[in-house]
Parts: sequence; C-alpha cells; structure tokens
Amino acid sequence: MTKKIRNFCIFAHIDHGKSTLADRFLELTSTIEKRKMHSQYLDMMDLERERGITIKMQPVKMEYKDYVLNLIDTPGHVDFSYEVSRSLLAVEGAILLVDATKGIQAQTVSNLEMARQEKLTIIPVINKIDVPQAKVEETEKEIAGLLGVDKSEIIRISAKTGENVEKVLEAVVEKVPPPKEGRDDLALRVLIFDSMYDPYKGVLAYVRVFDGRVRKGDKIYLMQSGAKGEVKETGIFRPEPAVKDALSAGDIGFIATGVKESENVRVGDTITDAPSGVLPLPGYKEPQPKVFLSIYPEISDDFELLKTALEKLKLNDAALTFKPEMKEGLGRGFQCGFLGLLHVEIVAERLRREFDLSLVLSTPSVIYKVFTEGNKEITVHTSADWPDPGSISLCQELWTKLAVLTPSRYLGPVLELLETIDSRQVETNYLGADKMELVYETPLREIITKNLYDKLKGASQGFASMSYEMLDWRPAQLVKLDILVLGRKEEALSRIVPEAEAYNEGKRIVEKLKEEMPSQLFSVPLQAAVGGKILARETVRSKGKDVIAPLYGGDYSRKRKLLEKQKKGKKELKEKGRIKIPSRVFLEVFKA
Repeated sequence: MTKKIRNFCIFAHIDHGKSTLADRFLELTSTIEKRKMHSQYLDMMDLERERGITIKMQPVKMEYKDYVLNLIDTPGHVDFSYEVSRSLLAVEGAILLVDATKGIQAQTVSNLEMARQEKLTIIPVINKIDVPQAKVEETEKEIAGLLGVDKSEIIRISAKTGENVEKVLEAVVEKVPPPKEGRDDLALRVLIFDSMYDPYKGVLAYVRVFDGRVRKGDKIYLMQSGAKGEVKETGIFRPEPAVKDALSAGDIGFIATGVKESENVRVGDTITDAPSGVLPLPGYKEPQPKVFLSIYPEISDDFELLKTALEKLKLNDAALTFKPEMKEGLGRGFQCGFLGLLHVEIVAERLRREFDLSLVLSTPSVIYKVFTEGNKEITVHTSADWPDPGSISLCQELWTKLAVLTPSRYLGPVLELLETIDSRQVETNYLGADKMELVYETPLREIITKNLYDKLKGASQGFASMSYEMLDWRPAQLVKLDILVLGRKEEALSRIVPEAEAYNEGKRIVEKLKEEMPSQLFSVPLQAAVGGKILARETVRSKGKDVIAPLYGGDYSRKRKLLEKQKKGKKELKEKGRIKIPSRVFLEVFKA
C-alpha cells in the first residue's frame, strides 16, 4: 500500500508563491470543491491571509492518478525555519520553489541544506515565469549551480495561471520515493510534528506513522513525557481534519490523544502502543528561543486570561516559552522566549485578536552568559537576571554566521548597512552574474535588537535577503543600564547593552521618557546609570500653579511668602512622593 504514497513538502523564501502553488495542487486533485476554493486556502489564519505569508505549516492529503499525495505547506520567513525542520522529518521529498523575479534567496539556501541533511529528493521549480520582469534563464543557472543538476531537470511554472503545474505533480509521483515499507504488525511508532488543543478530545497530535497501525480506542504511550492516553479519534487533513478509521505505516494525519495536559504532548516525541522495548524515532531538538521579552496585560485582572492564552499558543508553537514574573509598575506578567522579531509580532497579534487582550511588551533582548567569581555560570535572559557587577569575571554572547544575498546593484547600500553593526566579513561569493552572497560573523544582539532584517529590506528595496545560524559563545564587554525615576530603579526599563553604547542608549531612553511622562506637582529627575555612575539625565518639570494670581497689589513680601511656601511644599512632596508610571509610557518607550 505504501508504494502508492508520496509524502512531500514545499519550501521557499517568503513570498515566492508556495501557497499559490498549493492552491493549484488542491484544484488539480479536486481536493477542494470549486465553489469552496479561495486563494491561500492552506493559510488557515486570517493573519496569514492579511499579511500574505505562511506562519504555520499545514498538512493536506490529496489523490492523484491512484496515488496518495501527502503535502505539507511550510513558512518561508527566517523566524519560522523551525517549522520547515519539523516537516522535513515527516516526508521523503521536497519541492524547492524559486521566484523567477528574485532568484535564489538566503532562506532558500538554508532550507535546502536542512533538506539535504535529511537526504530528501529535491524537485527544483521556477515560479512566476509569466511576470514581465522574470529572469528565467538567470534563475535557472543559479539553481543548476546550487543543486549540481542539469537545467532540463528544472520545471518552469506559473502557479498563478497554472501553467506546467501538473508537471510538478508528475515529478512528485515519479521522483519522490514511497515511504520505507513499515509493517502494520510491528509495535506502533509515530512521530509528532505539530499539535493543537481540542477541549473535548484533548490534544490533537499531527503525526507521521512509521510502524504499526493506530485506531480509535487504542491505548498509547508518549515516550519522552511518559504520558498515557486513549485514542479518541484518528483522521487525515483535507485540509480540514476528517475522521478516518485507522492510520497505517506511511500515513500522515492526526491522533486525538485524549491527553488533556498540553505540556505532555511534545513536538518530536514518539507515540507507541508498547510500554517497553520500543526504540524512539530519531526526533529533533525542540527549537531554542533566541529573543526574550516580557509581556504584561494592560489590565492587571487579565493575568489568568494571558496565562491560558499562552498555554494554548504554546501547543502548536513549540518555540514559544514563557514563565511568570512580576515588576513594579507593570504588575504580573510573563517572560517569554521567541525565535525572532516576526515571531514576537505574530504571537502578540494572535493574543490580541484571538483572546481580546491589551498588552504591554518590553524591549527585546537576547540570551547572554555571565561567569562570576568561582567560575559560576549564570544564563541571563533579561536584565532582571543580571548579577552584581562587582562579582562578574566574564561576559559572553552568542555569535552567528550571517549570510546576505543581494543583487549587485544594491551592494553599496547593503555594505553601508552592514558597516553600522559590530561584525567581521568572512567571504564574498558570486551566484551568477548579478547576485552576491556576503558572509559575516556578527553577534546575535546586532541582528535582533537593531532589527537588521527590516533595515536590510529597506536598503535593498526588498530584493536582498538574509539567514543566520548560531556559531559559538564569545567574550563581550556588556553592562546593565539602569533607568532611575525619582531616584528609584525602574527594572522594567533596564536593559543589557555593550559598554561602548551605554551612554547613547541611556540618553535616548531618558529623552523619550521625558516626552511621555505626565507632569507631577514636583519636578521628576530621570537618570540613566551603569553601576553607581550617572551617564545621562533629564528632568520632567513640575506642574505650574500661579499662587500669587489672587493678590492685587500690596507688599511684595506677601507674594514672596506664598512662593516660599509653595517651594517648601514641593520639596516635601518630592522627598515623600512616589509616582506610578502609566503602562502607556512603558509602551511608548519600548516602541522607541
């Protein structure tokens, strides 16, 4: 039976036409009725359709010429490369899709390397050949050079018009190998590559069956978490979940596990029906968050709702991490970990839309390592984790290998941008006559806190692209920048910065804070400090009240007496007073 199954995915850079190609597949295989069909059908979230990007992978089962085609549509943005890595373990082949107007992009190369590591069959496809500015011959040379294949093996298509799309399905049937013959009589071995929560059936695990057979009523065990469950339902994706009596070796579908605790169903875990004697499938490591920030509800009573919302999002977003924290001025919230800034943006938007939450987000930070006296290692996610400066013997930060692909005509602006960050150039490669790959080594901090991705798009009018991979930990000169309001540290505004940038960063924050802070009855000093040293200061002037306005003429000493009384009162207020910074002010400072 597995001889007639083809499991494959589509991967490409963002906006190269993956979702449109998937639409044509659904039409050609009559998986979706014409009256129900709409563009970006596999992008299930409104947010995906609005932005025109794929955020979540989506499996779908199609039938074509007596073959069962299990497709997994994947995201293309660098922040969601972990979604691609999940899907690659569940398939035997991959369609490499390249936009003829833009050519090979950085994320294309990165995804290709992951596919090669899994030894998948690669089917190269050039899309958008109908667009007037398409550079088909050029793109074909780039792909042939990258893959080491003959140009005749590259399929030229237009996913928009449907031209040659059927040739891609033919290539999938001919070239992608069927799943390795799994045996239905062996102990069950199923890989979880995604999941979602159903209040009635428990956690729905998106799975690929390698050995055995699973049906409703079966007792199952999750090997990593040790959780037990009873299968409430099995099924396939059409692309909406559709019930099927059983899933056999080679199938991609879902299992309603009956497990209610979402943390017990982990991506990469192996489901089996035997309590012992079964080897787990070679899964993959759960993605490690690279960006950390705090999320607080604007309305403090919404804390429990925020907790529930994060737990639900975590279920189908393995890279999201969170733990409770509390800061004066903001109340209770969560310290959250993400893969990148777009990941942050998407999660925050989903929390607002799907759970109707108003949020305050802190400034993004990356992970650091600090070694104290006695060689004790401390992992620093946010400024609150920073130890006493006097005890620090060494600081380290993560460095990355940054690959930037740019057309030659934008080389100047791109190089100017890369010179503004702390980096060192490693090599320059030429991909065809008009495209260059610039390889740099740079701290992860420079990519995340300076929003390098968006700046690169601006410098190249959207034509340059980037991807990065972690290298190692290297020494860094870092300090904790504290912000003092009325002499009191506001931990929510503190951050970790390079020592050389502390003055400029501190000055910028106190200036912005001065703009946004409401006036008080007394003047409020705003200070930026490192250790005990004040680097920058601004003052929010007190509210003015003309206490001598009611006086008409008379001796000046009466006026002076009132002014002195006002001055004394303001001094006492300043000594005793405490101010509560509105959440709106935090929000504006974090945005800046």
